[in-house]
Amino acid sequence: MPQPEADSDDRLTIIVVRSGGIAGLSRQWRAEADADHAPRWRELVESCPWDAAPVPTAGADRYQWRIEVHHGEAPVHQARLGDGQIEGAWRTLVDEVRQAAHPQPRGR
Repeated sequence: MPQPEADSDDRLTIIVVRSGGIAGLSRQWRAEADADHAPRWRELVESCPWDAAPVPTAGADRYQWRIEVHHGEAPVHQARLGDGQIEGAWRTLVDEVRQAAHPQPRGR
């Protein structure tokens, strides 16, 4: 029987945090890939241009996005994007994470 710790080390977790906007509130969504869905999540993650992630552009009342991917406890990828930069593969990943999780308010 596998150790519970070994199972958690193989876990793929994607965290999306949206902050800013008119109210300045943050929202966080978190998706954890189970064994059956891990290949699909890996495909979504790897389709994003992590090495070419643009620097977020500033603007009044615009959202800023932070996207993190963890394999077990180890961070694998992180990107910070402006609202207008969430498109293509980024948009697909963000939308999938948001659908897989309920938003959780962060610091007020």
